[in-house]
Order: sequence, then structure tokens, then C-alpha cells
Amino acid sequence: MTELFHRHPANPLLTAADIPAHVASAFNPAATEIDGEVLLLVRVEDARGLSVLWVARSRDGVSDWRVDESPLLFPVEIYEEWGCEDGRITFVPELGEWVIAYTAYSHLGPAVALARTRDFQSVERLGVVLSPENKDAALFPRRIDGQWVLLHRPVSGGTGHMWLASSPDLVHWGHANVVLRARGAAWWDGARIGGGAQPLETPEGWLLLYHGVKQMVSGPVYRVGLALLDRDQPWHAVARTDEWVFAPE
Repeated sequence: MTELFHRHPANPLLTAADIPAHVASAFNPAATEIDGEVLLLVRVEDARGLSVLWVARSRDGVSDWRVDESPLLFPVEIYEEWGCEDGRITFVPELGEWVIAYTAYSHLGPAVALARTRDFQSVERLGVVLSPENKDAALFPRRIDGQWVLLHRPVSGGTGHMWLASSPDLVHWGHANVVLRARGAAWWDGARIGGGAQPLETPEGWLLLYHGVKQMVSGPVYRVGLALLDRDQPWHAVARTDEWVFAPE
């Protein structure tokens, strides 16, 4: 297998010790660029197991991280009483804003929620847009056929496939289409799959980095694969890697 990704020698770049609060872990960041800097929206979990989303900035994306004094997104509504998890950031040129898709977790189950921001100092919550159990959402950066498009991963019977939904206004979502299926059986992405970063537009189509899960005796193993969606009809997958491209060491 040709190695596509190489781990930075300075890893880990950011740890729980960098967060200006007593926390248990810092992981699963979303990334974007703003004002010439790299910005991470980091999932930070406390000792209770509840998560918030915290902003960190760096000029080179590697060192000298400046972490905000308090989280950007934290539980406010009943649908996120157990935490705000696993943000994914998309800059939307039409809006001049970033849209954050995140998992709102509560006793009702994990749901997809959206928020928008111009500066990562304050956010406007759009609320839950896809009901439980659903997560791993990411917004496409532009309208397609006049509609906003959202990648998401509902779960049914323990299996999760990747779907698309569309909306005229970022609030009301429908027109569900399955786009990638967990391959089942012995495959590395057989148990369930879910989106990684926001979809990246290329001349050949929309590039997706997604995670696949294989259930082992010792527990689930997560790895990364790639898929390409049609540029004009993203509910059609053009290509997909048979093998994973990045895995735990």
C-alpha cells in the first residue's frame, strides 16, 4: 500500500494540558483557516465524560497554539445536555461565514445540530436539524441545484451508512439519499462508516475522507478511507478505496 499520510514528528500537537481548564482529554478537532492562521475546533472532554468544543489557533498549524479561555460551544439546550461533540467546519463563501456541524448529545440520543459564526468568538445556533440517532455530519461549501447539502450518518440496528440531505435554508432538511454503505462482513469498513472532514471540491468531484469501523474481539477499530462523489450529483459515488489509507499504529 502506498503511504499517503505521514505523522508529524512533533505529534501530539495539542493535549489536554494545553486547555486552560481541568479536562480529561482533547481530541477529534475540526480545522480551518482564518485571518492567515490555522484554527482548530477541538472536542474537549471533562472527567464526567461531557464534551465541549474549544478553539485553538496557531500561525503554522504546528506550534505555539493559543487556546481560548472558554469553549465556543457548550451545553445550553436540552438536546445537548450531555455534550457538544465532534465538530466539522465548512466555510461558505455565499454566507461569508463558517457553518459548524456537530453532534448534540443528550438522553434523547446523538443528533445533528448546526451553528454558524463569522469570527469563532460567538455563534448562532440553528438547533437540531436531524434527529437521533445521527451524527458525523458535514456541510458542502456551496449549494447544489439551489439546495444546501449535508453529509450525515444515521444508525439503525447498529449499522451506519452515509447519507445526504438537502435544504433550502439550512434549517429544514429532507430528500434523503444513501451515498456510501458500510460493506459488512470482514471489510475494514464493514460495521459502520461516517464522514471525516468537510467535503472537498476538486475538478474530478467531491473528495471525502471517511472513517470505517471493523468490530474485533477486542473492540472496534477505526481507519480512514477515501471516496469521490459526482460534482453535480453528489448522491452518486464515483470511486472508493478498497483499502484503508490511514490507520492507528
